[in-house]
Amino acid sequence: MKHLIKKITPKFLLSWYHYCMAISAKWFYGNPSKKMIVIGVTGTAGKSSTCYFIAQLLENAGVKAGMTTTTLFKIANKEWVNDKKMTMLGRWQTQKLLKKMTTAKCIAAIVETSSEGIRQFRHIGIDYDILVFTNLYPEHIESHGNFTNYQKTKGRLFNGLYATKRKKNIKKTIIVNRDDEYADYFMSFWAEEKVTYGVKNRSDIENNNYKINLLGKYNIANVLAAVSVSKILKIKEEKIIDAISKLKPLPGRLEFITNNLNFKILVDYSFEPRALEKLYETIDDIGYKRLIHVLGSTGGGRDKARRLILGKMAGEKADIVIITNEDPYDENPQKIIDDIGMGLADIEQNKRKKVFKILDRRAAIIKALSLAQKNDLVLITGKGAEQAICIAKGKKIPWDDRTVIREELKAFEK
Repeated sequence: MKHLIKKITPKFLLSWYHYCMAISAKWFYGNPSKKMIVIGVTGTAGKSSTCYFIAQLLENAGVKAGMTTTTLFKIANKEWVNDKKMTMLGRWQTQKLLKKMTTAKCIAAIVETSSEGIRQFRHIGIDYDILVFTNLYPEHIESHGNFTNYQKTKGRLFNGLYATKRKKNIKKTIIVNRDDEYADYFMSFWAEEKVTYGVKNRSDIENNNYKINLLGKYNIANVLAAVSVSKILKIKEEKIIDAISKLKPLPGRLEFITNNLNFKILVDYSFEPRALEKLYETIDDIGYKRLIHVLGSTGGGRDKARRLILGKMAGEKADIVIITNEDPYDENPQKIIDDIGMGLADIEQNKRKKVFKILDRRAAIIKALSLAQKNDLVLITGKGAEQAICIAKGKKIPWDDRTVIREELKAFEK
């Protein structure tokens, strides 16, 4: 019924509805964001990790923080996995979470802010103080219509910074990844202070003493973003250096599953081409004999063009590819799997690689474990620490790749 109402309701009425809901939620919960320093993080990739690194750097300096991301929720010392299957929660849920942060006496709130959230006014009613831009490349294009609309939607967050409430001792600040080709666009918006960071290009962050003990070169940029926030908040350099040496990665992001077998198992969230490309670069540093890739088949009804690309990438990189179900929503999951399989067709024939299509995700994981040999790497992508598989009619099946792997490992380890 809810989906039907959305289809028949004019867009301007839906927008007005979303806006009114956001304002109502803000006042119902007493406008909690005015009582904290609010850090918004947006971009195509790296948002959740950047948020988590910011939280760890702040806490190491004694700044109590709350956080809402795709992967984790956090209120002071309490952390729990996001089981809502949403990057940015609805307006009422977000304001309720912010209220709980103020009750727990959090000084800072870190909000991963998605383009879908901005499009539905979920950011309205949040008084942001610092905005971080990580990077921008095509994603959610079918939802936004085209890349320009996607970019402008992100821009709406920055454009609204001027209208948010000023707070004591904190300047309205924009922090931008200078390495990104769209950096100038995001730097063009008003702010009382503007900061850049980067790995390739000149950055305002210059310190050769940072030692990052994290897998993945792209995490360097995410850490630098967190450092930029810390410096804006006047955290001492020695505290920053100490915190960086202790940083933990997010659950389900380059997460190894411990086992007593002779091969490695790695779970990662990557579900689109650019992220998968970076992931492949990272695993080259790990070293392995063969790569067995359990490939999630991308969300149903979303960015269909990437299916062939993902299939081709997996076929060129992995020795064994197992294509399986991920989040089909209202689309036929077998059709999605077949679409990805088309990207592997020529590669499979020419290079004689093994390709399996297994609809049941648990069965696909079992197949990967059964094929693994000494020094192989079993890579399982697409869901990371997500807590559900989304199927037709808005239904969800409880799921966690990491839990399922550990359950099935018991039989193999015996």
